[in-house]
Parts: sequence; structure tokens; C-alpha cells
Amino acid sequence: MSATVAALLCPAALLCPAALLAIAALTVVANRGLGADRARWLVYGGAMLVCIAAFGVALVALISSARADGQAADMVLPLGLPGIGARFALDGLSAVFLAVVGLGGAAASLYGLGYGRHEHEPFRVLPFYPAFLAGMMLVPLAADAFTFLVSWEFMSLASWALVLAHHRVPENRRAATVYIVMAAGGTFALLFAFALLAGPAGGFAFAAMRAVPPDAVTAGVVLALALVGAGSKAGLVPLHVWLPLAHPAAPSHVSALMSGVMTKIAVYGFLRLVFDLAGPPAWWWGVPVLVAGGVTAAVGVLTALMQTDIKRLLACSTIENIGLIFAGLGLALAFAANGMAAAAALALTAALFHVVNHALFKSALFFGAGAVLTATGTRELDRLGGLIHRMPVTALAVLVACVAISALPPLNGFASEWLLFQAILLSPELPQWGLKLAVPAVGALLALSVALAAACFVRFYGIAFLGRPRSDEAATAREVDRFSLSAMLGLAGLCVLAGVLPGLVIDLLAPAAAGLVGAAMPPQGGLAWLSIVPIAESRSSYNGLLVLVFIAVSALGTAVVVHRLAGSAVRRAPAWDCGFPNADPATQYTASSFAQPIRRVFAGAIFMVRESVEMPPPGDLSPARFRLDLSDPIWERGYLGLAGLVGRMADFANRLQTLTIRQYLSLVFLSLVALLVVLAVWR
Repeated sequence: MSATVAALLCPAALLCPAALLAIAALTVVANRGLGADRARWLVYGGAMLVCIAAFGVALVALISSARADGQAADMVLPLGLPGIGARFALDGLSAVFLAVVGLGGAAASLYGLGYGRHEHEPFRVLPFYPAFLAGMMLVPLAADAFTFLVSWEFMSLASWALVLAHHRVPENRRAATVYIVMAAGGTFALLFAFALLAGPAGGFAFAAMRAVPPDAVTAGVVLALALVGAGSKAGLVPLHVWLPLAHPAAPSHVSALMSGVMTKIAVYGFLRLVFDLAGPPAWWWGVPVLVAGGVTAAVGVLTALMQTDIKRLLACSTIENIGLIFAGLGLALAFAANGMAAAAALALTAALFHVVNHALFKSALFFGAGAVLTATGTRELDRLGGLIHRMPVTALAVLVACVAISALPPLNGFASEWLLFQAILLSPELPQWGLKLAVPAVGALLALSVALAAACFVRFYGIAFLGRPRSDEAATAREVDRFSLSAMLGLAGLCVLAGVLPGLVIDLLAPAAAGLVGAAMPPQGGLAWLSIVPIAESRSSYNGLLVLVFIAVSALGTAVVVHRLAGSAVRRAPAWDCGFPNADPATQYTASSFAQPIRRVFAGAIFMVRESVEMPPPGDLSPARFRLDLSDPIWERGYLGLAGLVGRMADFANRLQTLTIRQYLSLVFLSLVALLVVLAVWR
């Protein structure tokens, strides 16, 4: 964008988090004097308007960048570190993620207008909600390390308070503890990464870091720290353990923001550090990022398939989608290091497109989970069923989101994942054998993950919305309020639009890709029939509009033929009951039984699965019993083992407090001797 436009848009963008912080402060000051209902309208209504404004500013910035030179202007406020201040900037990359925050925040705020009425303790949520949105907006706008880290930590603390909103539930307190510990560890990793990039001169401004790229060893350490720091917030395996705990603990509209938006801010942090500030990439940088992405995708979707809590299932599914995004980023690094600019732009655009798409369909799914929880009072799949008859609008919106996340055409999930696999098909042109072997292996993992994701959401939708009600709560469920329905239907509509017209989104992402890898995909908006052509039409092309028309015509034609050939009279008969009339709804497939074949094939190697069957002897009328125990070895053997080690070290340190003066003097003497020996060896 031109310097004049950038100079105007950056202050306009910065006004949005300022307005959100003002709403949060007003809610705290007024407290209960406003009343829960007025406070809800102030917080969610005001946040929705601010988020719409932020989305508009980001959209203007992206359109301006696409038509000009992509230049960004810094804005410096007299805050932060002395002599540096707090620097903010709005470039193509920042604008993409500001748009994601704005769109996701607007939808969540609209949803909160209705969902917030059911909150038992609203003032444990309302002040922190706009603060959380403000933190997520400030991170992509920050243009120096200090401002970035303060905004990052502010985002983490606000979301931690929201996870702890329902603090009377012991599981929520445990989830908040695990989350804040993991968040603190990630922040420390990012702090060290920025310290290495700043160097001895202490150039904490991003512009200063770009001017003096680090050496190869330092850049490699920065990559590792970025994977730990940003990966822990995003949910990369094995740093994912907090995510299935914290996301379900928060209120549903906050869960949508954490899963659909906050994890993308973590992706932004990785992009800013590795693609923008760490200097030109080496070819091997793509290998750990690719492998981490592939393993994360496979582990995430398998974990999701094992869940019976719908919000926990959706949280684990987020891990899978984060893996897909990081696989695209690893490909982009590998292509960029080998001078394959067009391929790097394709892989990076696929990753950014999936960032946008996941924010849309995962938010819609969490809204649907919140609607089900409101209507039935339960999140257990095995207590649901038949909701398509009692909540038809919710069922329609959730169905669209399930089709999108399953990567089925013509919706948006298919478009971005198709682009990712098109980038994988370009990998044979890479010269390094490490990449030639790694990329196909990761591609196979991703293909498996996509197939298992479809099975996961067939299971989710079939058990929750189809069949017969498995409980009285499901049998008496009713549709939720109009605000919640509007938010879900709006996101479902955007999933359809982004899938049918993907070229428009791809063109908006071009400034971000050009700023990071020096190239962008060819303009797609002007192609015939609204097709997209990633590299060349001779290699591949996709047209979401034609696919949609084909599906609609085929379905309509089939319906007409069936009605023409069938009899004109309507005949009703009881459903086939397999010879067991009036069967209990409990005889239907359960979530666990649906996942059993996949669990036995895949999960035994990843989870510590223990199955036991108790069969009564012949003549004994007592029931047979089946017991299934699943546990995460990363949590059991990794984090719990580390916690035990820390506890033992703390016990040892505690004993040091009761030493005698003679023992203290001996300990000091031995420490001094050890330091002298180390100094002598070092020289």
C-alpha cells in the first residue's frame, strides 16, 4: 500500500483495540451497576461493531496493498521501552490476521448476545472478553519485540481468565493451570528468540532486526524457539496438551475465539519470526516444520475420533488443522530456500487460506456445540441424537461446517487443502534428498488425516443430530435464539462463498505472500468461470462454482427421476427394525462403537489403549461389561513425569533450608571449587 494510505490505516486499526479496552474498563468500573443485561449489550454489541470496523480496515489495507507496492508505515507511541517506544505497523501479513480477528470476533460477539443470557456469572466473562479481543488485535499490529510480547502475554492472561470463568468446576481449574503454565513457557521461548534477533545492539524494532539478519546458527536457534513458542500456543504436538483441556472449559463463544482465532495468532507469530525476521531460510528449515505439521495433523484427528465430549472433539480437531497449516508453512520454507518462488507462494497461500477457512468453520462448529449445550444441557455425544428434528436451523449450519472441515467440495475446506496438495505435487522438483523423502511421507500423513477427519465429522453429526434421541434432554430440545442462529448461518454462508469463489480470497492474500516469500500466486479473480489455476492450466485447475452447479443439478435431477418413476400415492410404513420392534434408542450405534474399528487399527500405536470384556458364564443372567481406557502417553509419560521430577527437585531444595552453618559453609566451598574447575576447563 502507499505510504499515505498506510499512515491513515495504521492509526485507524489501532483505534479498534483501544475501543475494546475502553469497553472492558467501563464494564469493570460500572460493574454490577449496569445490570447483567445492559452490560451484555454493551460488551457484545460494542465489540461486534469494533470488530466489524477492524475487519473493514484490514480489508481496505489488503486491497490497497494488492494495487500498490505493499509499503507499510510505522506508528510510534511514547510507551514501552525508553528510546524505542511502542511501534505499530499494518502490512499485508498483519492485515490478513487482523481480518481474521475482526471477522471471528464479530461473529462471536453476535453469538454472545444470545448465548450470554445463559451465563450464570456474567461478570466473570464480560470484562475479559473485549480485553481478549484487544490482545489478539494488538499482536499482529505490534512492530517491536517489547510491544509484541506484552500484547501476546495480555492475550494469554485474558484468555486464561475466560477459561477460569466457570471456576467452580475442578476440571476447569486444572485446565486453566495447565494452560497458563504452557503459555508462560511459550512466552519465554519467544522472549529468547527476540533477544537473539535483537543481538548485542539491542535493536528491538522489527525494522532494525530486518536490517541485520542473524547468522546461520542463530537463525536455526530462532527457528527452534519459534516452533516451541508459537507452536505451544497453536497446539503443535507434543505441545498440544493444554488445548483439549482449555478450549472446552471456556464459554462456547470464547472457545470459538480460542480455537478459530487465537491459534491463528500463534501462526502469525511463527510467520513473523521465521519468514520475516530470521533472514533467508536454509533448505533444512522446512524439514522440522513439515514433520511437526504432519505428525500434529495425524495425532490431532485420531485424538478427536476418540472423544465423546463434543467441545473436546472440536478442540482436538483444531490440532489437526494446525498441523495442515504448519505443513504448508514447512513446504513454503523449503521452496523459498531453493529459489522456487512460485511454489513457495502457492504453499504459503494454501496455509494462509486454511487459516481463514478454519476460523470460519471451526467457529461455526463451536457455536453449534454451544447451541446443543444450551438446548440439552449436555456435551456428551452418547446423550444426544435426533436433534435435526428439534433444532433444524442449527443442524443445517453445523452440517455445512462439517462438510467444510471434512474438505468436501465445493466448500472452503476443500479449496485450501486442494491448494496444499497441489504444492506437495511440486516437491519432486526440490533438489535435496531429505526433502524428497520427507515431503511425500508428510503428504501421505496429511491425506490420511483428511480422510479420518471426514470419518470424525460423519461420526459427530450422525450421533448428535441423526437417529433417535438417547436421552430426555435431547428429546425435549428446542431451537436457540435468533442471535446465535444468525452467527451460525452467517459463518456457514461464508464457508460456501469462500469455497465457490476461492479466487477472491486468494487475491486478497497475495500481499502477505509477496511480503514473505517475494512472490504471489497469479491473479485469480479475472479467470474465466471464476476458476482458480495455482500454477498453470495445463497442470491443474479448480472451479467451485461449476462443482456446486453440478451437485445441485445432479441432486435435483435425481429427485425428479425418483418422483417420476415412483407411485403418486404417499405410503407410510414403520422403519425396518431388524426383527426387534420398539427397540430402545440405546441399541443405536454410540460414539465409541462408531470409532472402534479406527481405534483398533490406528490408535493402539499412539494411545495407551486398554480394553477389557467381562462375559458372564452360561446360565448367569448378569450383564456383560466392556471397559475401555484411553490415555495420552505424551501427557502420562512426558508432562506428568516432568512434573514429578520438578516436585522431587523442589523437595531436595526444601531440605537445603534446614542445613547447619557448617553444612552451608561446606556447600559454598564445594560450589566455589566447582566454578573454578569449570573456569579452568573453559579457558
